Amino acid sequence: MKYNIINKIRSARSIVSKPKKILFGNRIPKDFFVTSGTGQSDITVHAGSFHLALKDAGIESYNIMSYSSIMPAIATQIEKPKELPHGCVLETIMACANADQGHRATAGIIIGWLYDKETGEGYGGLVAEYSEGGTEEHAKEILRKSLDELYLNGFSEKFELRDIQTMVRSFVPEKKHGSALVALCFTSYEHPIIN
Repeated sequence: MKYNIINKIRSARSIVSKPKKILFGNRIPKDFFVTSGTGQSDITVHAGSFHLALKDAGIESYNIMSYSSIMPAIATQIEKPKELPHGCVLETIMACANADQGHRATAGIIIGWLYDKETGEGYGGLVAEYSEGGTEEHAKEILRKSLDELYLNGFSEKFELRDIQTMVRSFVPEKKHGSALVALCFTSYEHPIIN
């Protein structure tokens, strides 16, 4: 009798301590906007010229996280929102170049979209970044070569590469430190539910 009561108590506790759970799959980035900026400072890069480049791009109030270079099929470009919550996490694909006074800082991003050669259905996109000290023309040339290399190494047999968009920001800082950036910034995500 004593053991039956203890087992019933244990059984009741296990039910209470196991709340229902939802299992999510990997998040899929959906809406994004494109922005760019430059900044210069006589103090430092990180809290100086880089922060001022973020300010010029309108994303200085957010905590920036960087992705690698793959765009999901559902990714949709939108206008930059007027404001997001201060301190929120802003996940990006970003190119950022830093340079000393008198030297060029050039940042650029290229996006190309993949379409199934048989069905024409959109598959997603590829992104390449440039963060160096070349001219805008040099950046565009390297970006296109980088995108083509991504495409030819794993995607060219099944997919066609179309709708290519290139964004470059370049300048020569007059102050001690300079930063240029271009960023794709995600604002929404799909969360697949597994169970």
